[in-house]
Amino acid sequence: MKVAIMSFAHTHAGGYVELLLADPTVTLLASDPGTHPEGELRGRAFADALGVGYVDSYEELLAWKPDAVIVTSENAHHREHVELAAAAGAHVLCEKPLATTLEDGKAMLAATEAAGVMLMVAFPVRFASTFLKLKADYDNGLLGQVITVRGSNNGKLPVARSWFTDPALSGGGALVDHVVHIADLLEGLMGAAPVSVTAITNQKLHADRAQAETAGLVTITYDNGVIAAIDCSWSRPESAPTWGGVKMTVAGTNGTVDLDFFGPRARGLDTASGRPIELPYGPNFDASLVGTFLDGVRSGIPPQPDGAVGLRTLRIVLAAQESASTGGTVTIVED
Repeated sequence: MKVAIMSFAHTHAGGYVELLLADPTVTLLASDPGTHPEGELRGRAFADALGVGYVDSYEELLAWKPDAVIVTSENAHHREHVELAAAAGAHVLCEKPLATTLEDGKAMLAATEAAGVMLMVAFPVRFASTFLKLKADYDNGLLGQVITVRGSNNGKLPVARSWFTDPALSGGGALVDHVVHIADLLEGLMGAAPVSVTAITNQKLHADRAQAETAGLVTITYDNGVIAAIDCSWSRPESAPTWGGVKMTVAGTNGTVDLDFFGPRARGLDTASGRPIELPYGPNFDASLVGTFLDGVRSGIPPQPDGAVGLRTLRIVLAAQESASTGGTVTIVED
């Protein structure tokens, strides 16, 4: 299978490349054209460091006729790159969030549908074994009637790529970066439709560097009566041993389940610096994500989470931004 990587903008691009290079059934080619921020390893230099083949333009990349494309560009460029890939007849795995505007998100779904190609969105946490067990328990009624869900996605300020804190390229701040993961887990768990969103944000953390909100609280009401609260922030200090984590508490009439998706870690101290060390262990969620995408391409069976899921989670983010701006509760209307 021929797989192309469009852009090295997202920090996950390197991890995807490493996974694909380890797959003997995949031939990989990448492109990351343009002028890149000073101090950020991008373009051909990053490709050389990863050991992946490289061409200088997306035109050359798509002329290679890849079977599949992974889009890891800045959020604001997702539409352009997904449309290019779809026009070339390639199935697409797009980084989250799907887009920065509803118009772009709808256009991406329309483009892939018209081209007859599949669109998957990169939500790796739903592939965690703990979530799959929770999903099975939920489906079998072991939780009883779920009443509330509390989720948190807290991390460091993403400084490895400067565009993350530039709303013109990212679409926003911590709301955009972190709400969608929990929203996807709720989608995967319940399959319920979001009805309304209320959000508050601030920019007290990293105010000297971030151009958008760095912390927020989002409340979502679903059509099955469940109320979910999401704590999203770039609140982890730079000295923390890991980037952050994703947690979720699901409360039902038969009991409460707590999940820490990135909890399994070996902890200790660096003998040279005395600083704490945390080394994660267990299955690689990204490997399951990429594997599911490739399996979908091979079988022709559209993998989940698909573009429709990405669009629903985008609606939640956009409603949260509107709520934080206006101070009111925003109703989600799907057209």
